[in-house]
Amino acid sequence: MIGRLNHVAIAVPDLAAATAQYRDTLGAWVRDPQDEPDHGVTVVFIDLPNTKVELLHPLGEDSPIAAFLQRNPAGGIHHICYEVDDILAARDRLIASGARVLGSSAPKIGAHGKPVLFLHPKDFSGCLIELEQV
Repeated sequence: MIGRLNHVAIAVPDLAAATAQYRDTLGAWVRDPQDEPDHGVTVVFIDLPNTKVELLHPLGEDSPIAAFLQRNPAGGIHHICYEVDDILAARDRLIASGARVLGSSAPKIGAHGKPVLFLHPKDFSGCLIELEQV
C-alpha cells in the first residue's frame, strides 16, 4: 500500500537557524518558508536526491508543533510521510485493520497541495505517520 518515503519532518524551535544550518553547513538546497495555516505550521522543504526533509515551526499559539516543542525544546523528528496512490482506499483499509486516523479521518490538503492524512503514533511503534496521495 505505501510507496516512496516522501519526507522526514523535523520540528525546530528556530526556523531561520535550522534553515541556515542545512543550507550553509550541510550544503543542501533549501526552499523558501511557506505558511500552512490549516495545519498550524510554517514549513521549509529541503530537497535531497532521494527524498525531502521538512522543517516544521509553529504558526500560531494553537499549533500542534508548539505543543511538541514544549515537550521537546530542542526540537526533533516529528513524523515521516509515505506516498500512497489512493488516500481514501488507504484510509479505509487502515481503519478496517484497526488503525486510527487522526482528526475527522477526512483528508486535508498538505504543503505539497495534495491530500494528506495522519495516523496515530500508538498504532505505529510510536511514530506519527503522514500519508500523502501522489
